[in-house]
Amino acid sequence: MSTPSNGPLRVGELRPSQLLHTYGVGSVADLPNLSTMVLGLDHWDLVRATALTEDRLLAAVRRRLGPQVTTLRMPPQMQETSDPFGEWTRVGVPVALFPRWLRCSREQCNQLSPASSGLFELEEHYFRPENTRYVHTCFGAGGRRPTAVPARFLIACPAGHMDDFPWQYFVHRGAAAAADCTLSLVERGTTGEAANIFVQCSCPNVGDRSMAEAMGKRGERELPACRGHHPHLGTFDTCGENVRTIALGATNSWFASQLRVFSLPKAEEPLTQAVREHWKSLSPLAAIPAEAAKVLLPTQACWPELEAYGADKVWKAVTDEAAALSQSASSAPSSDDEGFDLATPEWEAFTAPHQYNLPDFTTEPVAVPGTAAQWLERVILVHRLREVSALTGFTRIDAPEWMPQDDEPTAQAAPLTKESPVWVPCAELRGEGVFLAFREKRLADWEKRPEVVAREKVLKAAHVTWCVARGIEPQWPGIRYVLLHTFAHVLIRSFALECGYGASGIAERVYARSGKNPMAGILLYTAAPDSEGTLGGLVSLGHRDRLGPVIDQALEEARLCSSDPMCSEHDPRVHGRLHGAACHACLFAAETSCERGNHYLDRALLIETLAGDLGAFLS
Repeated sequence: MSTPSNGPLRVGELRPSQLLHTYGVGSVADLPNLSTMVLGLDHWDLVRATALTEDRLLAAVRRRLGPQVTTLRMPPQMQETSDPFGEWTRVGVPVALFPRWLRCSREQCNQLSPASSGLFELEEHYFRPENTRYVHTCFGAGGRRPTAVPARFLIACPAGHMDDFPWQYFVHRGAAAAADCTLSLVERGTTGEAANIFVQCSCPNVGDRSMAEAMGKRGERELPACRGHHPHLGTFDTCGENVRTIALGATNSWFASQLRVFSLPKAEEPLTQAVREHWKSLSPLAAIPAEAAKVLLPTQACWPELEAYGADKVWKAVTDEAAALSQSASSAPSSDDEGFDLATPEWEAFTAPHQYNLPDFTTEPVAVPGTAAQWLERVILVHRLREVSALTGFTRIDAPEWMPQDDEPTAQAAPLTKESPVWVPCAELRGEGVFLAFREKRLADWEKRPEVVAREKVLKAAHVTWCVARGIEPQWPGIRYVLLHTFAHVLIRSFALECGYGASGIAERVYARSGKNPMAGILLYTAAPDSEGTLGGLVSLGHRDRLGPVIDQALEEARLCSSDPMCSEHDPRVHGRLHGAACHACLFAAETSCERGNHYLDRALLIETLAGDLGAFLS
């Protein structure tokens, strides 16, 4: 939704999950005829923004953003109706025009000017919002007026700031421009590259200037320093860094900084689980008489989830929970940091000796394939799971450093609000997965092998070089993590060929820790925003008769890469890489699949390659 002077105007549609992963706060959303920026949380209307309950995620967000964060909310949305002027048309996420410079699309015109110059007019379409556009007045009036398209270039800096490209400054080479000058953006040639795009000015003695001069190191010298602009907040900071020219729609203009957790069981019985999930809203009822509490139960926001059990059973579950909590009142009170360890509770839930049958967490242990029994301890089919993710900030130019989720906040992450946020947007996905746990003794013995220790020194040295070059403190995840992460990527490729889901739709979660309370396992899962989740194609691969051949085929394919021997003999220390024998042809996965941005991968740790046995776990 945009906000022109005459009130909110609906200009397009996005899925709620896209508002976290692709078009979050501060990102540029490219619509058919408009280019807009999603505004900060200060501008969002929370009337239709549903609050979600996920205590572990909230604790992690508060650790990263501060204790003032109180809630997690879905983006505001409302069911569409047949009324084109109904209330649903005024519910959505606020956006503003960006970039604010427009260009006439008529070939004989190509005039370049700000939208506020009065040369462009907003043509509204209430019935077909995707047709809403700006038109140029150079062709008179009526429907034949040419569309004004967004300027093709922006500037940004690594600190997260973004601004309109300084067209006047650039074409005049920093000199003052005449008040009545006009600019044009013309393209000479058919390739569309920057060298063929020229900025023209009507001022005498001002020559055309190619956009190639605004790119790379030369552009950093030619363009003015960053003025610290956050268009989504309407603020200016003290910055002064060199800016970089980026194309409109470039993938490096916005990277999300997120936290993700799975909804874990708090009880083995569904009603008790639901009561514990919503205990904050139900706990006040435990202090009033039963009859009054039963009357108030249907007024609670969580009642739709509890209604099927009936008021009597719900009330009994509430009183039982209150009694259990009162008995343990002498224990230490919970803090915001309690439960911040995101991996351990999930590991314990997946490796529990019993299975769960809850609406958002259903597990089933199955037999381990015979060919993998020596190193694989257990296989768990996760028929139903719920993932909740929260947006905590974003970066530009460079992706967030791929550190563990429970580390300190990402450096140079741009804020979502002017002040410290009191809530953050989130999205929930439901799906299925397959959990594989490795045998701890086999893995611990492997870690002590001389070849593995030598290989770890090589990878760790490259890791230190990479971190020092970026000014961050090295935090080596361990050789165990590299092995498990590599195995997850190998299996994702084979799963995608068998289950019917694309490889980009299969995500991973790696559980790796040595020493006290060790962990060694992976979860491969797929999830969708649909309330019913996914269709079961991935879970079916976890059965013994199908998983064994899939693993065998995956390992066989990992032995040889089409880029060998360059891939298998790659030395990560040469250029300070975070991967060993790995490349796009063998291990790299889609951005939506990998939790570490295709870092910490090495085929040599998993299987013997053309470079020989460098410590392969399955030699």
